[in-house]
Amino acid sequence: MLYHLHEFQRSLMSPFIAFSDAAAKMYSQPSSFLSRVPGAARISAGYELLYRVGKDYEKPEFGIRQVEAHGHVVPVVEIAALEKPFCRLLRFKRFSDDPDTIAALKDDPVVLVVAPLSGHHATLLRDTVRTLLKDHKVYITDWIDARMVPASAGPFHLDDYVDYLREFMATIGAKDLHVISVCQPTVPVLAAVSLMASAGETTPRSLTLMGGPIDTRKSPTKVNDLATTKPLSWFQHTVIHDVPRNYPGHRRRVYPGFLQHAGFIAMNPSRHFSSHWDFYQDLVRGDQDDAAEHRKFYDEYNAVLDMPAEYYLDTIRIVFQEHLLPRGLWHVRGARVAPEAIVDTALFTIEGELDDISGLGQTQAAHDLTTNLKPTRKRHLTVEGAGHYGIFSGRRWREVVYPKVREFIRGSGGGGQ
Repeated sequence: MLYHLHEFQRSLMSPFIAFSDAAAKMYSQPSSFLSRVPGAARISAGYELLYRVGKDYEKPEFGIRQVEAHGHVVPVVEIAALEKPFCRLLRFKRFSDDPDTIAALKDDPVVLVVAPLSGHHATLLRDTVRTLLKDHKVYITDWIDARMVPASAGPFHLDDYVDYLREFMATIGAKDLHVISVCQPTVPVLAAVSLMASAGETTPRSLTLMGGPIDTRKSPTKVNDLATTKPLSWFQHTVIHDVPRNYPGHRRRVYPGFLQHAGFIAMNPSRHFSSHWDFYQDLVRGDQDDAAEHRKFYDEYNAVLDMPAEYYLDTIRIVFQEHLLPRGLWHVRGARVAPEAIVDTALFTIEGELDDISGLGQTQAAHDLTTNLKPTRKRHLTVEGAGHYGIFSGRRWREVVYPKVREFIRGSGGGGQ
């Protein structure tokens, strides 16, 4: 019912939101007579702030049209390598007409970036992908908003997530593949590779786990505390709702994006309030550069997706409440997830010193589970001064983390395909 009320309120507010957008432009455009009335800058700023607070945020584009690779600027095209009901496997294909550059691009290692299915779209990893493309062939998991998936496609559990990853790795070719997972997918990625190893299948050359909840008993955060202080039934009855009839996924049970977004804001409301106030002040002063940065950040931050209820509840129970992976008790399709079976895949774990989502030690716990992997094939990095997002986006990612990831991948071997 809550989801339906949200949609009803959204439809009621849409005319006012559209008016706010139009008014902001009328009071700011030099060609408009309203831009010359006293206080026009403040009126325009107020209307734009109202518009941005109330508007719907669609999934952003990756927008990676070109990158510099091997000393040349090369165009980039997104290609859907595989499409599943709940996810697309995207490849960022680089092109060149220079023979030497083509040869160098072909020899680059192949990387699969596993984006989190935890509220935001995969485009949150745009900086991660753009940086990797300088030296690698890059694929990414592009998760689909569950409200856009017809109910006829069936449920989506955490087991299905693991199955998807195994299929994606097989599609790309695990023999020369390097996998990088960010946050939530560190758990299903480690499970997928463990199951592949147990089944005698070829596993990826390397596995990089960044800021993920491998063992949330270590340095628990507020996110972990919420999951452990409420019973599973509370999540079932409080945050799970039916998709309204105006979406293709009508009647699918989901954890709605708007509730997740409210949770994101509630984690640090004063910071977001200050950011919006600064945005208003920037508009009044005419500081368009800072205003553009605010729009860019919140266009991404406010764009959220619905998660399938089955997958979300599985994650709460298996990862955060029962800790089945680190306890060695997790079974997928009847097979035990045994990280100790991994012997051929090099492991690199990365954590942010100030991460308030996945606490220190939670990702590094993967080293304790991969007991048969030689110590020489394991690495760990704690990024000083970095929060959760800083390990995969921004200056620290580009200048501190990425050079070490690139070195690790090169040291693990395997060229392009």
